[in-house]
Amino acid sequence: MGNEITLQAAQEKVDNWIKTVGVKYFSELTNLGILMEEVGELSRIMVRKFGDQSFKNKEEEALLADEMADVLFVLICLANQTGIDLATALEKNIQKKSLRDASRHQNNEKLHR
Repeated sequence: MGNEITLQAAQEKVDNWIKTVGVKYFSELTNLGILMEEVGELSRIMVRKFGDQSFKNKEEEALLADEMADVLFVLICLANQTGIDLATALEKNIQKKSLRDASRHQNNEKLHR
């Protein structure tokens, strides 16, 4: 891919950006609100690109990647602020899902239609 970045490196990069360009982190609750806004913007584009609604006023479909990056950026901010190592958290989450859902999806008739 060429643009590969680890979660740890992403957390460090965002932290550096916040401390230099961004001056300081917004409060956790402010960032939570911003995260919700960004998820809403991502949802709006997804609904129009993949759902039944259409774009109006020649809106840019190419914004999808940028909106996903906005969501990830704010999520990384929250992880940094709360001391969460996202790489470790994601690995544990995948392990949990793998154990919990070991046969659940394989046995789901709806997924095999």
